[in-house]
Amino acid sequence: MIRKHVTIKGRVIGIFFRKFIVDNANNLGLNGWVKNTGTGVECVFEGENERVEKMLGLCWKGPSGAGVDNVDAKDEAVQGEKGFRRVG
Repeated sequence: MIRKHVTIKGRVIGIFFRKFIVDNANNLGLNGWVKNTGTGVECVFEGENERVEKMLGLCWKGPSGAGVDNVDAKDEAVQGEKGFRRVG
């Protein structure tokens, strides 16, 4: 089990990027959250290493219309998140 705190920059606001994140995180069985920051998208993913890594790859893709410039992922201590949701 790992936890990654992720910041995504680029053309990621107003194109259903958060919905893309929620849908894919739920499909992968991950826990955590996602929110817009005004300058990008911030999220936390907790789960099995392989699934979190797959999600990080999907962050680089995004939904149709996205233009991802950067995905910054930092390791954090697992906190036992339950479910995956939008916040903020």
